[in-house]
Amino acid sequence: MNETPGAVDELTWRKSSYSGGAGGECVEVADRAHVVRVRDSKDTSRPALSVAAAAWTTFVGFVAQ
Repeated sequence: MNETPGAVDELTWRKSSYSGGAGGECVEVADRAHVVRVRDSKDTSRPALSVAAAAWTTFVGFVAQ
């Protein structure tokens, strides 16, 4: 997926309410037009993963069981 430089930085990132304040193993997600971005909350300078929104919904439903 091609995006303009800095476009990922302009996303609104959110962390799970289950994430502790101690900075453990957490991911952040951001939605963008049929794509969900996923990144490591401890190292936000690394590239984010791009996942199709439908695939993300399936994944979240699976892990929530």
